[in-house]
Amino acid sequence: MKWDLEYVCLSDIGRYRKNNQDNFICLGRYMHHNNRGTQEPLSGIVPVDEPRVLGIFDGMGGEDLGEMASFIASDTIAEYPFTGEPEDELPLWCRDANARICRYTDEHGVSSMGTTAAVLLFHPAAIWLCNIGDSRIFRYSGGKLKQISTDHVVQIVAGRKPALSQNLGIPETELVISPYVAHGKYIDGDVYLICSDGLTDMVKEEEIAQILGQNEVRTAGEILMRQALGYGGRDNTTIVVCKVVRHEKQRAGN
Repeated sequence: MKWDLEYVCLSDIGRYRKNNQDNFICLGRYMHHNNRGTQEPLSGIVPVDEPRVLGIFDGMGGEDLGEMASFIASDTIAEYPFTGEPEDELPLWCRDANARICRYTDEHGVSSMGTTAAVLLFHPAAIWLCNIGDSRIFRYSGGKLKQISTDHVVQIVAGRKPALSQNLGIPETELVISPYVAHGKYIDGDVYLICSDGLTDMVKEEEIAQILGQNEVRTAGEILMRQALGYGGRDNTTIVVCKVVRHEKQRAGN
């Protein structure tokens, strides 16, 4: 069975932030660290005839540092070939990105900076997930929305946003990072959402599910962004929506 991947990727600085600490990876494309988001949505449809990578990175740190961490993560994964076994290569990529971010902090006298990572690797044989931090990945299938990533946070305290228990940018002398890696099968029509907390802090999951279920991929991404900004836009927001469909020639032949 062969598959196509329909996608849209958007990023916005939000209503209050002075800089955009988010970044993404969209089939090899990503943003410069000094950006205010995407001018236009990146969208299209591609065959999954080779490993295809989509993901988002939510940087953290002082001014001009969070965006550098997320940029380094994007740049690292864009250069990664993914020619071996995904369950081995995804943690290796995380360690490479982690080392590059830590090296940057050392070379520039920075106390700390880091980024989350939430990535889907569409391999011809299976769909692989890798995340670290609290940026989320959801699957919308059979009319239901389910988070399939794992939040790496410390114990939740009422009224407070929980701190991260791990992220990219932690020296190995302090903690050996352990990203969550899983895989699943292709199901025709399944929709995946990858997003920074600029979306999930603003828009409830029930509304997200409704938007994904009632709209085509690009329209869904645009509506989700519009809602995040309309409800306050308190943070940078980056959204990737993608849908897997059976390859056009196979669908036409059945």
